[in-house]
Amino acid sequence: MKKLLLLVLLLALVGGGYYYFQSQKNGPKGALVLAAAAVQSHDMAAFEKYVDVSSVTGHLVDDVAQQGSTLTSLLPGGSLVMGGALRMLKPALAKAAHQEVQRYVETGSLEAAAAAAPKRLVNISLTGLASRVVSPESEFKGIKYTREEGDNAFVGLEVTQPRYDTTMVVEVKMRRLGDHWQMTQITNSGELLRGVARLEKKRLLNQ
Repeated sequence: MKKLLLLVLLLALVGGGYYYFQSQKNGPKGALVLAAAAVQSHDMAAFEKYVDVSSVTGHLVDDVAQQGSTLTSLLPGGSLVMGGALRMLKPALAKAAHQEVQRYVETGSLEAAAAAAPKRLVNISLTGLASRVVSPESEFKGIKYTREEGDNAFVGLEVTQPRYDTTMVVEVKMRRLGDHWQMTQITNSGELLRGVARLEKKRLLNQ
């Protein structure tokens, strides 16, 4: 099942992690609780208050484009990354990702979200990468760390990766906007993808 990395993160919050965060109403973690609640209530306006979707997806496209040959085995159409075409397609890819997120929040259906993206972008969509980092069998374990630096904060969300018998930490960047915080970036997406590529190579060699 195809998912955006952002959606996987939020699905983790909506699931087991949502109740963990219920006691963390204030600060950056509280914003993640409210973003998850907006997904549950299909309230896109509230969701975008706590998640800058355009910023997150834009940074994600940039991060993926910088990975080069590392991602060839993970990303359908990986050769496009090698040639720099992915960066040229950034506006279209970011727009498609935003449409997928909006459709998912409004309907709660991953199938509807996937259908919202232009068909011509599916093979180089970011959705295919998500299931390699966080598989359908993955579980949310909890908060690994929280670090505040002025009006910015970094929250590490630990998830299991049963395929490789390990765990991974997805780090999200938050910024303070007046009386609330907003998620703006997944800061270690490149590191996560490189890690998965190494683990997959090791798994194949050990077969």
